[in-house]
Amino acid sequence: MNATGHLKKMVTTLASTVEYQLPLDDQLLPMNQFIGKPISLTFQDQIHCIECGRKTKKSYSQGYCYPCFQSLAACDMCIMKPETCHFFKDTCRQPEWGKEHCFQDHYVYLANSSGIKVGITRGSQVPTRWMDQGASQALAILRVSNRLISGKLEVVIKEHVSDRTDWRKMLKGEPDKLDLAAKRDELLQHAEDEIKRIEHEFGYESVSLLPEEQTVNIRYPVSQYPDKVKSFNFDKTAQIEGILQGIKGQYLIMDTGVLNIRKFAGYQVSVAAG
Repeated sequence: MNATGHLKKMVTTLASTVEYQLPLDDQLLPMNQFIGKPISLTFQDQIHCIECGRKTKKSYSQGYCYPCFQSLAACDMCIMKPETCHFFKDTCRQPEWGKEHCFQDHYVYLANSSGIKVGITRGSQVPTRWMDQGASQALAILRVSNRLISGKLEVVIKEHVSDRTDWRKMLKGEPDKLDLAAKRDELLQHAEDEIKRIEHEFGYESVSLLPEEQTVNIRYPVSQYPDKVKSFNFDKTAQIEGILQGIKGQYLIMDTGVLNIRKFAGYQVSVAAG
């Protein structure tokens, strides 16, 4: 297989083993079939903004040119720190975008990738968000009516559990199984007073507990995990090649190192595999 185009983050499908497709412009390359086979990705020294298509020497915020990085709501700091959402102050960069993306149901969840963590995501991104993070287990614990509330709840819960994934540890193997339901009950008990305060601030219908949700178990197409994790970077190495040993999160795992596809969105590459 040989193809050329601009990268975007891999498309995932939850199945008995996660199914991956690699976007190259309008093409979607099924990737699971190449595990155990040689693969080569060559950067063509062209980067184009994933929003406007403008040619850029440097990519910002995983695929944007600098003008888009400065102007788009999707690149604002509140996307990384939703508790700082400033829509209500009438200072959102793109109010219509904000209404569409931030004022829909969001979930606060627990995930087990390199150990337990708390996170948030839009309802439309379940379970995609979990697969993108390389979570082996995930459990939605709260449903809320907008992004700001989810961010405030995440801040409360991360006082008791991490909100980060150790990506190197995640790529070295499967984590030990955890009882996420028991951990949920423990954390919600610790955070009970703060959750009630947020409910009082935003309205009791704005926050829903999810005691009936079941843990989602996720299996990735990996034949062998690396003992040491060496990360590739197209800005330093134009051609990356090796035997594809697996895919987890947004990483291609090769016998020579790992490549974070999402980091290089907008990069034009040629791919040869099989």
